[in-house]
Amino acid sequence: MTLIECIPNFSEGRRPEVIDQIAAAVDGVDGVSLLDVQSDPTHNRCVITFVGHEEPIAEAAFRAIARAADLIDLNQHEGAHPRFGATDVCPFVPLRSEEMPVCVETAHRLAGRVAAELGIPAFLYEDAARMPEHANLTVIRGKGFEEMREVIGSQPAKTPDEGEARVHATAGAVAIGARFPLIAFNVNLDSDDLDLARRIAVEIREKDGGMKCVKAIGLRLDDGAVQVSMNLTDYRVTSMADVVEAIGRRAGAAGVAIRESEVVGLLPQDALVRLAQSALHATGFTRDQVLEARVLDTLL
Repeated sequence: MTLIECIPNFSEGRRPEVIDQIAAAVDGVDGVSLLDVQSDPTHNRCVITFVGHEEPIAEAAFRAIARAADLIDLNQHEGAHPRFGATDVCPFVPLRSEEMPVCVETAHRLAGRVAAELGIPAFLYEDAARMPEHANLTVIRGKGFEEMREVIGSQPAKTPDEGEARVHATAGAVAIGARFPLIAFNVNLDSDDLDLARRIAVEIREKDGGMKCVKAIGLRLDDGAVQVSMNLTDYRVTSMADVVEAIGRRAGAAGVAIRESEVVGLLPQDALVRLAQSALHATGFTRDQVLEARVLDTLL
């Protein structure tokens, strides 16, 4: 058996009672450990993290997707974060890189079940993609639920891997995948200049010629400030420190400071070790110098 992490994102960040019910669906599966639940009202999105072996974790993911479909109506949903499903994405992440094939197989089986039993079309993305057009989640999602209703099935990138080429009336579609650990990381600027945040996002993101393995958009927060919201798809290539430096330099040129940053969900320990190496210029620092890591190694 293989221990897997699952980090589904749901299109709900404002109703705690709904988030609690989705989390309870996960927590009710034997053999699954619920690690973290985070929500954001501006994005109107929540992220739930849990671990387990392949069979129970697939069951927990299915129950969460089903519960979200019962409770979330995308026709009534508004938020700053792009979305096309009540469960927008459901990635499986191996705790050891050599076990990625198990995550791919788990994603494939779950996608088939979601389409067959819930009537929600499923796209398989990143390492689980069956066609090259589905490797990039951004290409699949496009402009979100409203666009997907019109274009689903019209081209390979918009054709689901499982289920009919027709969105669920209220739950939309879902992207189910397998991938390397991703870091969801946001940098908030001490400014209300949305154009500045959007310009910085364009300049630093990979698809527009910026930093490798960075996806970014500029958003306005509820308090009027602005944010550069990012996914770092490979922290070994571009780290949190790298993007903070790049954003700070561009914001500073406009006379704006960084107000704060925030991590969404959980971080791999290796990312923090690399961050310490960079921030402290401690090139020889390793995981073996982390007290808790050494204790766990001794006990396990």
